[in-house]
Amino acid sequence: MPATFLGAFLALTSAAVWGSGDFSGGYATRTSSNYHVLALSAFSGIILVIILAILVREGWPSPAGWWWAGLAGLSGAVGIACLYQALSLGHAAAVAPMTAVISAILPAVAGALIIGLPGVSTLAGFAVAVPGLWLVSAPAQDGPRLTRQELLLALAAGVGFGGFFVFIGLVDRGFLYTPLVIARSLTLLTALVLLVVRRLPLPTLTSSPVALLAGVLDAGGNIFYILARQYTRLDVAAVLASLYPAATVILAWVILHERISRWQWIGAGLCVAAIALIAL
Repeated sequence: MPATFLGAFLALTSAAVWGSGDFSGGYATRTSSNYHVLALSAFSGIILVIILAILVREGWPSPAGWWWAGLAGLSGAVGIACLYQALSLGHAAAVAPMTAVISAILPAVAGALIIGLPGVSTLAGFAVAVPGLWLVSAPAQDGPRLTRQELLLALAAGVGFGGFFVFIGLVDRGFLYTPLVIARSLTLLTALVLLVVRRLPLPTLTSSPVALLAGVLDAGGNIFYILARQYTRLDVAAVLASLYPAATVILAWVILHERISRWQWIGAGLCVAAIALIAL
């Protein structure tokens, strides 16, 4: 399999695993606090990457790699904090599409600045992916308009997640698990800080097994994304991986029998078209 196609396949696998993690996390919030779910998922995710790093005896990246991994963790932590704050305001369905689109656009722009513009078909795929992501992430019914605060938080969350895509993709090639140990340590720290700020108790490990599963899946998405980055361009890997909302919506339809609107189906179709164009 050519390296670019392998990279695209790994990026799509990352999207599928990440989307499954988002679905699991969302399902867990039905019975647990958002912040407890974040803490449990951050804990299980970091435990997974630590175990894998020990098993393969992976070394640590260069000093520059530490900085990139740290920036990735900080950026992702800011994204998580802003997203959870936005979600707590009650308009989750309106926040999701903007966050998803911004997190896809940022690495596409960064890739063009760092390594130059990709081919015409790839650019066309990026252009198709953006409205596809917006539509597939949109609620099944007309959602409320975002307030100024929610708009700024959604933008910040999208920049945070997009920054994670960029920074973790700049870590030295050949390193897989230890950069994630660095990055996810900051995610766990953010989760603990949010619990303290919200004056919430620490959750028990048995309080939400689904939240623990969400963390494992989220870490798995990270791993597949870093693998994809080693076989294809940063922007290609990031944009394909950012299609994860499609997997979340499909799982909600299959498992929870949630209704998918006509516009969401159109968005899913655009995502498939984007994949085809980028993979050409």
